[in-house]
Amino acid sequence: MATIVMEKIGRLFINLQQVRRVPQMLTDTLPSMPGTLRDTEVPCFFRERYIHSGYRPLHQNWRYYLLSLLRRHNETINVWTHLVGALVMLIRTAQLTETVDFISDPHSWALLILLLSSTGYLTFSAIAHLLASKSELCHYSFFFLDYVGVAMYQYGSAVVHYYYAIEESWHACVQGCFMPIAGLLCCLSCFGCCYGKYRNYSLPPWVRKVGQVLPSALAYGWDTSPVFHRLGLWFLSWVRGDSRDIPALTFHFGQVAFFLSSAFFFTQPFPERWFPGHCDFLGQGHQVFHVLLVLCTLCQIHASYLDYLNRRHLYVHLHSGGEALFFVVLYILTVVTCALIALYMLGKVKRLLGCREKMK
Repeated sequence: MATIVMEKIGRLFINLQQVRRVPQMLTDTLPSMPGTLRDTEVPCFFRERYIHSGYRPLHQNWRYYLLSLLRRHNETINVWTHLVGALVMLIRTAQLTETVDFISDPHSWALLILLLSSTGYLTFSAIAHLLASKSELCHYSFFFLDYVGVAMYQYGSAVVHYYYAIEESWHACVQGCFMPIAGLLCCLSCFGCCYGKYRNYSLPPWVRKVGQVLPSALAYGWDTSPVFHRLGLWFLSWVRGDSRDIPALTFHFGQVAFFLSSAFFFTQPFPERWFPGHCDFLGQGHQVFHVLLVLCTLCQIHASYLDYLNRRHLYVHLHSGGEALFFVVLYILTVVTCALIALYMLGKVKRLLGCREKMK
C-alpha cells in the first residue's frame, strides 16, 4: 500500500512539474519577436503617463501583434481582462438561451440587446488594446472602434433599464422620449470620444478628458435614471420601515457601485501615479477599470434577468404597443450612426496624418 501511495505522489509531482513548464514551453514554441521598448523609444503619442516600459515597437507585421497576446508587455492585462470578459458574456448568453426564448418573446429582445452589446464592447476593447500599437493610424482606427462599442453598451444599458427596471411613475414622465434621447446621447458620446482622441495633439489633456467623459457621464445619468429612481423609492420605503427584499435591487446597486468605482480609475491614473515605472505590467488603474466594468456588466445582466422574470406583469403592461421592435430598429440606427461618426473622424485623421507627412 505504501508503495502504491508513493508511486501516485511521484506521478503527481511529475505532472505538477510539467504544468509549471507550460509558460516556458509556450515561449519556446513562439517565434522570436522583438522585445519591448522604454517610453523614450516610442513616439510621444503612444506613451502613457507613469508607464515607463513594456511598449511594443511600431510597424511590425500583424502576426507580431496577434502573437503578443501571449507575451508580456504593458497592454497584456488590458487585453486579457476584456477578452476573458467577452468569453464570460458569451457563456452567460448561452446559459440564458436555455431559459429565455429570445426568438418568440419580443419582451426578451431588450435583454438580448444588452447581451450582444456587452460582448461587443468587451471584444472591441480587447482588439483595440491588442492591435493599436502597430501605427498611429491603427491606434486611431481601433480605438474609434472601441468607442463605437462603448456606445453600443450605453444603448444596451438604457434599453434594459427602461424596459425592465423602470417604475410606473418615472415611465409616465419619460414615455416616448427616453429611448430616442438615449440613442442621441450614445451618438454624442461616440463623437466626444472620437473627437477627443483626434485632437490629442492640439488640446490639453484635461480638455480632451472632459470632452470624452462629459458626454458619457450625461449618457450614463440618463440611461441609469430608472435604476436611480427605483433605488430611491426603495430607500424611502426602507426609511419608513415597509421595504421588501427584492433580489434584483441588490444587483442594481452592485452595478452602480462597480461603475462609479470604475469611472474613478478611468479618470485618475492610480496607483501608477504613486509608483511610476512599477505598474508597467500589472497594477495600472486602467486594468482596475477593466475589471470593475466587467463586474458592473455582470451585475447589470443578472439584475435585468431577474427583472425579466419577476416584473413581467409590469413591463408587459407598460410596453404593450410594439415598442420592442422599435427599440431593436433604433438600436441598429444608433450603431450605424456611431459607425459613420467613427468613419468620418477617421477620414479627418487620415488627412491630418497625410498633411504631417508632407511637411516632413
